[in-house]
Amino acid sequence: MIEGIGIFKSFGDKEVLKDINVTFEPGMTNLIIGQSGSGKTVLLKSLVGLHEIDKGRIEYDGRNFTDMSHNDRKNIRKEIGMVFQGGALFTSLDIEKNVMFPLNMFTNMSFEERLERTNFCLKRVKLENVNKLYPAEISGGMQKRVSIARAMALNPKYLFCDEPNSGLDPLTAIVIDNLIREITIEYQMVTVVNTHDMNSVMEIGDKVVFIYQGKKWWQGSRDDIFDSENKELNDFVFASPLSKKLKKMK
Repeated sequence: MIEGIGIFKSFGDKEVLKDINVTFEPGMTNLIIGQSGSGKTVLLKSLVGLHEIDKGRIEYDGRNFTDMSHNDRKNIRKEIGMVFQGGALFTSLDIEKNVMFPLNMFTNMSFEERLERTNFCLKRVKLENVNKLYPAEISGGMQKRVSIARAMALNPKYLFCDEPNSGLDPLTAIVIDNLIREITIEYQMVTVVNTHDMNSVMEIGDKVVFIYQGKKWWQGSRDDIFDSENKELNDFVFASPLSKKLKKMK
């Protein structure tokens, strides 16, 4: 479980996060949603330590991540998988080396063991026989699957995904959503997804946290959204005519 307790974060005079309290549980797809500039990306980056918070506490299974030394944080980071927006693959490395990268950095496994783990992860995301290809030689959807395979390499307890469907067509986005949910349940990971894709919210949002003007404005399941009377949430989720029609049908 990941807990954020009373999180505040400012950049200069601008207060971006204001007393955020969140809990993310294992085996569930936990989604953070909100308008551009709402603070959702800052929250995700704060949870993984890319931003230092000004006040509050972040805990990983009761371990106080906020007050840890650099070395102690490093131990928790070994338990974290990260899928970056755009995939963030190393363009100069082939697919095999991309997935193997965290194994080279954080383990003492033999090359044979690292290769076996790499092939396992690629097979799990339904990518085989691509080891020697480079990112530029595969599609955007395949690149996202490689990024997920790399995030899985260390068998993480915690998985963070930043806009995993960015730049993908709707059908490919569904494939990525389903893959994230499958591995979350299969490995009982704590999965946190930062997204603006309402299809993702409706398909895999076991728990949804809506951030509005730096505050946690609403939380619930994807089903709860249809019954919510929260004006700001409704304005955000049902902004399109198709979404409004879907709500009326519910």
